Amino acid sequence: MDRQEIIARIQALKKEKRAIVLAHYYTLPEIQDLADYLGDSLGLSKQAAATDADIIVFCGVHFMAETAAIIAPDKKVLSPAPEAGCSLADSATAEGLRQWKEAHPNGLVVSYVNTTAAVKAQTDYCCTSSNALNVVRSLPEDCEILFGPDRNLGAWICQKTGRKMELWDGCCCVHDQITSEMVNSMLDRYPDADVLIHPESKCVNDPAILAHPRVFFYSTAGIMDHSVRVNKNRFVIATEEGALYELGKRSPQKEFIPVAQGVLCEEMKKVTLERLLETLETECGQVRVPEEIRQRALLPIERMMNL
Repeated sequence: MDRQEIIARIQALKKEKRAIVLAHYYTLPEIQDLADYLGDSLGLSKQAAATDADIIVFCGVHFMAETAAIIAPDKKVLSPAPEAGCSLADSATAEGLRQWKEAHPNGLVVSYVNTTAAVKAQTDYCCTSSNALNVVRSLPEDCEILFGPDRNLGAWICQKTGRKMELWDGCCCVHDQITSEMVNSMLDRYPDADVLIHPESKCVNDPAILAHPRVFFYSTAGIMDHSVRVNKNRFVIATEEGALYELGKRSPQKEFIPVAQGVLCEEMKKVTLERLLETLETECGQVRVPEEIRQRALLPIERMMNL
């Protein structure tokens, strides 16, 4: 079966089985093109909650499909690459959060959505990079907060809010490659370009980068919005390189330059056309969350989406 035949078969199966395909911006271009909804973690979570489809095929890493299964227990959630992991989700443990809560009985745990269901079940509020500032700003000022697992996103939130938080020592192994040296080099090479940076990046700890008038920190969805809204022809993009495909589709007349070569999540690329087709044909890779954990994990996710 050639590529066009695979695509046609996928489209037919989606209709036949009342299935919806959700895909993250970091997946392969051909997967992005087949998505019924393309987005970042917050947008994808909202779509999982709102869909009336019978089957959700989640093209991304495992925690994303798991989050959909928590939100939409009446749907069959399938993952074309159930082994696709995430360094952030792997870095946090439910037992570590439980111990912190025992030591800080009046504290609150804010967990990035890039976590396992078990970690979410020990969490008070979930957040994504799209709404992390709003979540933290909504919490009582005198309350101790553990923010995890991304230390870079947490540091950026502390800078933006003036809020002191204890930070879990985890990171995205992709965004943690993005350094101040990379950003400064691109600022020098492209004096007419805005530099759009994901706040999981290592360079959030550099005050000069944070204060630079041509540097903007956004979620992936925010990067998309800025590039369309701002009347410039050139942008340096400091996030996973898969986002460049959608940026180019939205603004084909503009130039998008990766901050460096190789800022790539291999796990996201495990979802291929062939695996998507197999998943729809066989309904394999179903993602299940034990009901006790699901119920406990749902509350912090609902709080995230409400904010």
